[in-house]
Amino acid sequence: MSNEGSMSGESAVLVGGPADGIRVRVVGRPPVLQVTFPCEVDAVTRAVRVEALYVYRRDSRQPVEGQEQAYGFDGASP
Repeated sequence: MSNEGSMSGESAVLVGGPADGIRVRVVGRPPVLQVTFPCEVDAVTRAVRVEALYVYRRDSRQPVEGQEQAYGFDGASP
């Protein structure tokens, strides 16, 4: 049974990169997930913030029954 249309989503795991092993809930199996981490700035200026951006791409192979969907780190993006 597919949870693709369910608002509760399905479990997915991030593989590799800085968010390796983190589990998330996704709805509709998006092809790409963004992960951001805040960066420190030397001086506070007008509510500017800087974040490091990391991209994870969905493994296009269907997960084996009982296993969660995997998203692999894409070191070449963005």
